[in-house]
Amino acid sequence: MCTAAGYKAKDFYFGRTLDNDFSYGEEIVIIPRSFPLHFRAEKEMLQHYAIIGMAHIADGYPLFYDAVNEKGLAIAGLNFVGNACYQSKQAGKINIAQFELIPWLLAQCENVKSAVDLLKEINITDAAFSEALPPAQLHWLLADKEQCVTIEAVREGLMIYDNTVGVLTNNPPFPEQLSRMNDFMQLSPLPPGNSFSDKLHFSPYSRGMGALGLPGDLSSASRFVRAAFVKLNSVSADDELSGVSQFFHILGSVEQQRGCCILENGGLELTLYISCCNTDKGIYYYKTYDNHGITAVNMHKENLDAEKLVHYPLCQAMEIKIQN
Repeated sequence: MCTAAGYKAKDFYFGRTLDNDFSYGEEIVIIPRSFPLHFRAEKEMLQHYAIIGMAHIADGYPLFYDAVNEKGLAIAGLNFVGNACYQSKQAGKINIAQFELIPWLLAQCENVKSAVDLLKEINITDAAFSEALPPAQLHWLLADKEQCVTIEAVREGLMIYDNTVGVLTNNPPFPEQLSRMNDFMQLSPLPPGNSFSDKLHFSPYSRGMGALGLPGDLSSASRFVRAAFVKLNSVSADDELSGVSQFFHILGSVEQQRGCCILENGGLELTLYISCCNTDKGIYYYKTYDNHGITAVNMHKENLDAEKLVHYPLCQAMEIKIQN
């Protein structure tokens, strides 16, 4: 289970939580412009935009969880189990395997508009990366600083929805998540007023009571509402540190703690990492469950015209600053 969001301060920030009970050994991965991108059913790309994101590298190929390209287009894939539906290869379509979608879009699209135009021509296929890595059931949040959309491959076809909230979690499908927001239109960051009855006098006993009813559980539907409320009411200064700090607070509102979500197999789901990418500057920030300090990788400090992947293992160990 995961949550993804975009947030616009002076720059545009995009990131996600990755919630699971185990890790695949993900790393920060940079694809330079000359790294050859191979696709199962389409011709390879020898030149393309540079990309940075979080990925598991399998047989030299980055399987991205979330990423942004040098033009500022960002995307994250989130679990969509039971609703995602991919097709076999189709004639007359651009056939892209589920695991190829992120690099295929980011390699050639400058913004959401150009990506949506391409998506109208594609068929997301059910081709497996390998026997050990079958297609993951996902939907995607795609964003730039001007626009955000949700992409869902379902039985009815490939659906693309304008996402004015700028948030995505898991199930149910996006239109249902958006519709449920109507149940919370009364929430406010302001102190509550009396709309109950003019025959009664109310005296608020605490700050923050305007948000009474904001869901606090870990379900994907509740996380959607909570992340949307925090994100849409967030305020930060224009400097980089303020923007990054505020973004981590936004996604921190839906962070999962070890032991609060026990899976059927006995596993303990937790937030393995939270990412925040400044899409304007190409800086990928992250922190992990045990390392609350923020670590950053700047794609523009690498040779973006190279032919080989650049990758950095996550800094997982907790670092405590001793003041005395």
